Amino acid sequence: MSIQWFPGHMHATRKAITERMKLGIDVVIELLDARLPGSSANPLLAELTGGKPGLKVLNKQDTADAGRTALWLAHYNAQPGTRAIPLDASEPAPAARLAAACCELAPHRNGMDKPLRILICGVPNVGKSTLINTLVGKKATKTGDEAGITKTEQRITLAKDVYLYDTPGMLWPKIIVPESGFHLAAAGSVGKNAYDEEEVALELLETLQVAYADRIAARYKQEKVADVPAEDLLAAIGRQRGAVQSGGRINMQKAAELVITDFRTGHLGRITLETPEEFLAWRAAGEVIEAERQIKKAQRGKKPPPQRGLPD
Repeated sequence: MSIQWFPGHMHATRKAITERMKLGIDVVIELLDARLPGSSANPLLAELTGGKPGLKVLNKQDTADAGRTALWLAHYNAQPGTRAIPLDASEPAPAARLAAACCELAPHRNGMDKPLRILICGVPNVGKSTLINTLVGKKATKTGDEAGITKTEQRITLAKDVYLYDTPGMLWPKIIVPESGFHLAAAGSVGKNAYDEEEVALELLETLQVAYADRIAARYKQEKVADVPAEDLLAAIGRQRGAVQSGGRINMQKAAELVITDFRTGHLGRITLETPEEFLAWRAAGEVIEAERQIKKAQRGKKPPPQRGLPD
């Protein structure tokens, strides 16, 4: 299954980002989910923002694997014109670091004659609205555990010479990395109508069985985790958590919802679903498949017209 989700308002967001860049943006903050830093990074952002200096903020770092977060910070900090920091958007002290990091990326912008203009963007449900509310010290934007809540662009004054431009959460028209689609769904960054919970839960369990089998065993009181087929493990979790229908049948849908919710709420512990090495390999494979698909599409469009019979 390929997970795709690009509702109408995201087209407007894409256009809004392009128009905002024309008016002058100095630094672009991309808020990433620290549990899936590669999958939650928008591959179109560099194109849309014209290569402006970027601050990658690994949000929700308190729910992510600290060791893997360090790998991702090193990965992004090694890129030119880029800085990366971890953050928990609900904590006011770490949030204050954003302004300083942006000033470092654009040291020529300061004072009322040269105000610092920052664009902040990210995938849906990555915690952007919560972060902005923390920065301004009041409820400036609507928040909620649902993809696509913020639908309009906003300008927020952080200081007399610092302006922050917020835009709605945006994915990209085609997710070519299957693993990213599942990870984004597990994190709640795509609409519920775009995926099947049971399939997402099975993919999530397969990932967790490799690196975090102990968390699954502890949370669901399972003795065997690592070598158990994911479908059997999901059924065992459903049985343990009471997702049982009449006749003793396991309600796999309910079991899937339990696993996904436990991941999103952090009840499974600090987890990161991907390393930089893994993600780069997935992306390379996805790019090859997409290139082959485009070639086949082009070839289909260039079919020669049917041969007509020659006249006698």
